[in-house]
Amino acid sequence: MGRLTLILGGARSGKSSYAQQMAQQHAGPVIYLATAQALDLEMEHRIETHRLDRPKDWITLEAPRGIAAALQQQPAVAGVVLLDCLTLLVTNLVMAAAPDEDHPDEKAALQAVKDELAQLMPAIRASKSDWIVVSNEVGLGLVPPYPLGRLYRDLLGRANQELAAVADEVFWMVAGIPVPIHTYRLKSE
Repeated sequence: MGRLTLILGGARSGKSSYAQQMAQQHAGPVIYLATAQALDLEMEHRIETHRLDRPKDWITLEAPRGIAAALQQQPAVAGVVLLDCLTLLVTNLVMAAAPDEDHPDEKAALQAVKDELAQLMPAIRASKSDWIVVSNEVGLGLVPPYPLGRLYRDLLGRANQELAAVADEVFWMVAGIPVPIHTYRLKSE
């Protein structure tokens, strides 16, 4: 298995920029897994801005969900796989499973996130590529005032915990500064 790095932080904390810098330092091709969906003009603009920020030689794979299956269809072998971001992946899963903001189907949303992670985690473990996963930490703010927001916050928090538990490195981004939370240390022989 390659190394897994999880980069957490708030909105506009520099997560994606730092992840891209890390990916550029790796040898070999980079596969960029984009989970955003252009559902409105603002999101179209954000996606285009991210595209322009990435190096042209990176392989971009757009997969709003079903990451493991999408990777199986990608013939290229990467030195690093950059998943940007887990936040939108969980959003996509929750919205597909529980679109009713006032009465979300919590069981369906929980199962959708569990199923995605149950497929993603073995794909990461089996990969020879290093992985960098970007995600937001949404549990530090106010409690969302509506059921779907609370459900989303809880499911993303659980997904972050699951990835952090197996990650070699976890960084917390604060105002563009990466703060190591957990760093894997090689044992001396």
